[in-house]
Amino acid sequence: MKSMLFTDYTIKDVTLKNRIVMSPMCMYSCYEEDGKVQNWHLAHYTSRAVGQVGLIIQEATAVTPQGRISPQDLGIWSDEHIEGLSKLVAMIKEQGAKTGIQIAHAGRKAVLEGEIIAPSAIPFDENRKTPKEMTKDDISETVAAFRSAAMRAKTAGYDVMELHGAHGYLINEFLSPLSNKREDEYGGSAENRYRFLKEVIEAVKEVWDGPLFVRVSAFDYQEEGMTAEAYVQMAEWMKRDGVDLIDVSSGAVVPARISAYPGYQVPFSETIRQGADIPTGAVGLITSPLHAEEILQNDRADLIFLARELLRDPYWPRTAAKELGVEIEPPVQYKRGWL
Repeated sequence: MKSMLFTDYTIKDVTLKNRIVMSPMCMYSCYEEDGKVQNWHLAHYTSRAVGQVGLIIQEATAVTPQGRISPQDLGIWSDEHIEGLSKLVAMIKEQGAKTGIQIAHAGRKAVLEGEIIAPSAIPFDENRKTPKEMTKDDISETVAAFRSAAMRAKTAGYDVMELHGAHGYLINEFLSPLSNKREDEYGGSAENRYRFLKEVIEAVKEVWDGPLFVRVSAFDYQEEGMTAEAYVQMAEWMKRDGVDLIDVSSGAVVPARISAYPGYQVPFSETIRQGADIPTGAVGLITSPLHAEEILQNDRADLIFLARELLRDPYWPRTAAKELGVEIEPPVQYKRGWL
């Protein structure tokens, strides 16, 4: 059987050389707290491009200073960030990978000095700060910040953009009834809870015409929370509004016990892919090339997002190709030691 993991994949006018995606993972490495790219980011991401990953999605990058998860997060809230981001993009592309950026706002999960904001004035847990409930002006300003971030990402030269709608951060907080208790047009029904994300998508698409992904937490692991079946409807709305792929993760909107095992989130990807007829990415303790191949061969996802496995092995595509009996072209500098 022909390997699907090493077939190319085209989204709009962007063609990935394989189905392997580096999942966005925060590095917390901006020690000056200015959100600017550091040498660590240049080395970290470029090494995975040398390792033959098809698409590298940069970690959650904050659209406002208030939207950082931590003071050490990367930022895209200022034109001053563009120079470093452009250099990072150029270095990754030089090694043959496509570049993505995940733009984000942490909402109530921001661990910062000063005021933090959320759909409702409910802390994440008893140890976290109580956020301010967002006003209509706060919502409008945040939507505008996503638009400005998308414009900067386009200027920096990224191929793909992902909106972070998962893991309990701001967009996810609006989507889940566990964290959104609003009584206006942004809360209550599923359509109202989707409204903030809809406005962000529409604003971003005013300036961004490339592939657009949204990462979602497809299961809240708590009664009355979101499920993959509930996300099918939202995925249909996202598809209608111009989203090209759903990156399917789960959890972290509220504290919860999660039984994690290899592929534990893949059924969520499959449910959304089949139910909404939209491409999906699968993520979650996928470490085996044979497992990745099974997911693709059985139409459970279109792309394989790898996180911790790529931290352990920047050359995982080479490992996978050898196990699957596929020849891939190494960097010319490494040919003598690639086999």
